[in-house]
Amino acid sequence: MTYTARDEWEQHYGEGKGWRRLGEREQRLLDEHAPAPEGGGRALDVGCGTGELAAHLAAMGYTVDAVDFTDSAIARAREEHADVEGVRWLQLDIERDDPAPLHEEGYDLITMRLAYPFMRDRGRIVHGLGERLREGGALVVITPTVENTPSERRDIALDEDELTLLGAGWATVERLDADGLAFLVLRGPCHRDTRAVEKRPPTGHALTGALAVVTDDGGRVLLGRSRLGMLELPGGKTTGPEDFASAAVRELAEETGLVADPGDAHVVTMLVDDSHGIPRLTAVVRITAWTGTLTTAEADKFDRWEFFDLHALACVGDVFTPAAAAIDSVWPGVIPDPPPVVSYPLAAGRPPVPGEAAEAVRLRQAMAQTVIDGGWATSEPVRDALRAVPRHRFAPEAKLADAYDGGDRAVITRRDETGRAISSVSAAWLQADMLESLRLRPGAVVYEAGSGGYNAELIAHVAGPGGRVVSVDIDPWVVARTRAFLTEAGSGRVSAVEADAALGAPAHLVPRGGFDGSVITYNCWDISPLWRDQLAEGGRLVLPMEMGGYTRAIEFERRGEVLHARRFTYCGFVRDQGQQGRPAPVVSLLDGALALRFDDGSAADTAGLEEALRGRRHEVVTGVTMGAENSYFGSLQLFAATTLSGFCRLAAHQESAEAVTGIARGRDAPAILGKASMAYLIYVQTKDGDRREDKEWEWFVYAFGEQGPALAERLAATVLAWDRHIRAEANDQHADPVLTAHPAGTPDDALPAGDVTDKINCRLVFRWPGRDVVLPGPVERPEAGVVAEGV
Repeated sequence: MTYTARDEWEQHYGEGKGWRRLGEREQRLLDEHAPAPEGGGRALDVGCGTGELAAHLAAMGYTVDAVDFTDSAIARAREEHADVEGVRWLQLDIERDDPAPLHEEGYDLITMRLAYPFMRDRGRIVHGLGERLREGGALVVITPTVENTPSERRDIALDEDELTLLGAGWATVERLDADGLAFLVLRGPCHRDTRAVEKRPPTGHALTGALAVVTDDGGRVLLGRSRLGMLELPGGKTTGPEDFASAAVRELAEETGLVADPGDAHVVTMLVDDSHGIPRLTAVVRITAWTGTLTTAEADKFDRWEFFDLHALACVGDVFTPAAAAIDSVWPGVIPDPPPVVSYPLAAGRPPVPGEAAEAVRLRQAMAQTVIDGGWATSEPVRDALRAVPRHRFAPEAKLADAYDGGDRAVITRRDETGRAISSVSAAWLQADMLESLRLRPGAVVYEAGSGGYNAELIAHVAGPGGRVVSVDIDPWVVARTRAFLTEAGSGRVSAVEADAALGAPAHLVPRGGFDGSVITYNCWDISPLWRDQLAEGGRLVLPMEMGGYTRAIEFERRGEVLHARRFTYCGFVRDQGQQGRPAPVVSLLDGALALRFDDGSAADTAGLEEALRGRRHEVVTGVTMGAENSYFGSLQLFAATTLSGFCRLAAHQESAEAVTGIARGRDAPAILGKASMAYLIYVQTKDGDRREDKEWEWFVYAFGEQGPALAERLAATVLAWDRHIRAEANDQHADPVLTAHPAGTPDDALPAGDVTDKINCRLVFRWPGRDVVLPGPVERPEAGVVAEGV
């Protein structure tokens, strides 16, 4: 018998019914093939029923999570095994419910006894369970087989084809017999790299067709496992005068049993490619509503239809080429290395498509709370936006836990040919902080440079129904992806434009009087004049500004032609790809072990510097220390970068560089240069302890070359001046300068007093507290001397 509704299962267990008892042969096989690790292990029993298998796993030494979707089964399990320790009984629908109650660190063993045939989306569930296995863990499936099951009960059994599908993609599959039950032990990766594959050469009349893209209420996409061993979308060729939408609806019903109205079928893209030398035209039809029960209506062509998580599509094995291209046209990025195809997107008639898993809702609320607790979202409109906007819909290739990471993690969505990240969904706390800096009012019109969709939707949510966002990006792929995601999951108040964002918004999209706020979502070496000119008087421009190689998200307020900095946030973004993008000059030293980076200005003369690095190293102890909370170090770096002439950064690229410089591989240090000489600043741990507050670091200046000692004195004086006049006055607040940005060409006598950094389009003036007492000459210090030889 097969129950199709939860209430039928509730009645089954409530009436005292059960299933076949756990046999001695099954117990012996579990003991032999899935023993608990030394010191105990953790197991998950899926579809535990009345708990007999879970109790046995506990006796084997496992700590067990036993789950079933019926209250009556869990109630009986608790009652019948009340004396069993080490079992946590959970009422949970493994197919539909939020898996939050499951153990976050995974399991050594997962079992499914007599439950697998009742699963709807079998492949999705097995894949998801496999991802929860710890290294070396196993998934054990115990199930009836058709050959050993009476004909009237074969709906609860698996045939050989289904057993083969169950083991697809696992490194090892061991099949044993347990008194007529199939006992399968699955180990190793449960996924395979996705690739697009073709079928046999098509016939001439099969070159024009339609593919249906259908999602369930959790946002998963419907795919069928064909008899050819690949995944396919519902669809096929058109017949007679049939239009593409009608063809997709008909094929959906014929192949899967699901019924849709042609009015809910929308042709979103036309794809043109080549199949065995014959041109092929495929219509991608997005079906937004359907009814019915999923079945395998054409069993001679398909083994099974089920819904797949989007983030899993990178490792599901072979996908029919047109299906892979169609999926990529709807959710760009979820299929790795999609097949080459010419795509003609159709803007008309593409409606929003709802649907998300319960887990996404929980993770979104948790992410929002993490950001709020961190003090990054201080206003209720920003908090509401974090709670409401579905971040995962703008990064469908990422697992939900990664998409909703509330920490410092950005989701990389595009890389260049070298592997460098060029587009991402930034860390949620940083997006919230920059959004707060915009200080938006209801109805605001905002400019965003650098697209992706999610950040723009956060802005649109805060601006409200009367607001609007213009989002510009230089990458056609990013813009196409952004438009697709905005259409499916957006508010309709964001316009995505393909252009160099440094050129500002197209004139017809700029509101009268200018934008109420502008936000730049990539590292900027310079400030585009159009960003200022298109901003309303008093409006905020928030951008990640590179100064001496150090990036801060700065909130600028426009006052006429001058931008006044109001607050700074430590951050980092992907680099500018447009006309303002500026690769910093770099000079390699010691065969690439070291590098000097000149982020502002051209590269300095480094003649004789390598010879100096092979000589003695001079050290100056500054006596300035910091504790484990070293957020002030960034202020010192910026102070040095904006006040010292000849400033650059010294980076260590090889471990051999650490012996010479004391800089660990992958790190860099603020530096200044002289003739064949150099001095740079590092911090060294001088106190350790079990508690965080017991640890301490001290700043040292290291130098090489004949002018090294004088350069070291100058750099040490800078550290001491910063400590006395900037950090001391900060009172546990950020030690930031007063900063103004003036148009390029502003004469010196029209600038306020301060240290000037010239860019191409602007002149930055930094005014640091106590700057007038910074001395370039000798200062008092605890000790100085020669302590190390170079290479």
